[in-house]
Amino acid sequence: MIASLIAGLLLGLAAGLSPGPLLTLVITQTLKHNRREGIKTALVPLLTDPPIILLTTLVLSRLTQFNFWLGLLSLAGAGMVCWLAYESWRSGPVTFTLATPQAQSIKQGALVNLLSPHPYLFWLTVGASTMASAARVSWWAAAAFVAGFYLLLVGCKVVLALLVERSRAWLTGSWYVRVLRGLAVLLFGFALRLCWDALKLLGAIG
Repeated sequence: MIASLIAGLLLGLAAGLSPGPLLTLVITQTLKHNRREGIKTALVPLLTDPPIILLTTLVLSRLTQFNFWLGLLSLAGAGMVCWLAYESWRSGPVTFTLATPQAQSIKQGALVNLLSPHPYLFWLTVGASTMASAARVSWWAAAAFVAGFYLLLVGCKVVLALLVERSRAWLTGSWYVRVLRGLAVLLFGFALRLCWDALKLLGAIG
């Protein structure tokens, strides 16, 4: 069980610190609103991933054209990320106040995570195989793997939101706009990557 927990922690740390649409959205929501909205976004995988884990487990033995559907999902995700990039780019200087209901951090984070192929790919490959190996030892070992993974996957993003919140005082005016536009460029880059993954999954490119 200790080995499974360590494996989950290591994979969670890598996934939590890896650049991606959700990590960028955590930063964006913290800058545009406050750390509470950033933390809400960071917690989204705890809400969206359980169905993904169940879904990927079920389709492994039943779906023969999974790449095709995953490719379509990637295209939808690219469109969503492009929209978020546009929203970040057009944002101007604002006064940092408490978040309003329009923040919709959980909704945006859930859409980004559900429309991204990365959670599906992870649980179809590394996650599923590691959890299956742990389950052969005991279900407690499998639970330790999942707990360790999400502890650091979510924890890293929460810590990042707290760090960004403390640095907001230096990100007002023109600096704030520059940071948001930089994030917009990153989001657009991730959207292009999703498109590239989608074309590969659909067989349009080798």
